[in-house]
Amino acid sequence: MAAKKNKQTPDFNTEQKIKAAARLVFHKKGFAAARTRDIAEEAGMNLALLNYYFRSKEKLFQLIMFEAIAGFMQNMGAVFNDENTSLEKKVELIAEKYIDLFIMEPELPLFVMSEIRSHGAEILEKLPTVNTIMQSAFIKQYQKAVKEGKITEPKPLHFIMNLMGMIVFPFIGGPMLRKVGKLNDRQFNKLMQERKKLIPIWVKAVLKAK
Repeated sequence: MAAKKNKQTPDFNTEQKIKAAARLVFHKKGFAAARTRDIAEEAGMNLALLNYYFRSKEKLFQLIMFEAIAGFMQNMGAVFNDENTSLEKKVELIAEKYIDLFIMEPELPLFVMSEIRSHGAEILEKLPTVNTIMQSAFIKQYQKAVKEGKITEPKPLHFIMNLMGMIVFPFIGGPMLRKVGKLNDRQFNKLMQERKKLIPIWVKAVLKAK
């Protein structure tokens, strides 16, 4: 009787294994090209078991997509809303956190950007972090720096676009940059590690430019 109950009760470890496999497949192939069979093979299980846990590819994709984007935004929100770090330190932390994340999951930036572009309004409405960024400690620090004449660009959204562009684009354009620079994965990752120190320097120079 106990064995039957265990069989019918979803196992957390199996769910996590399926989600990890789905994340890899969706990141590499996107939703349209990915098949549930691909995910089952990546997870090392049969298709029937995968379907038992997640009834459709759509349901699994929505879960993976939301978790990826939520994590992406929460990392930013945690840094932006920290009242105990300076504006300069926030730039350093954002660069460090996202570069480390994208080195571990290089397909994530394109996946997140693609889904936000396709389903932005629907996704972002479910993420409270998005609504708090413009009221964050970072924005207050930025506006104060503008008033004190330390920053010449009055619109913080330009800053956010510049900062995220410096971090995200190299990973989205990774295949092209590897080709142009004749870089292997190790060399490319070393280049990205160097950007952790360079991005705060560049951002500081840009903000002071007239």
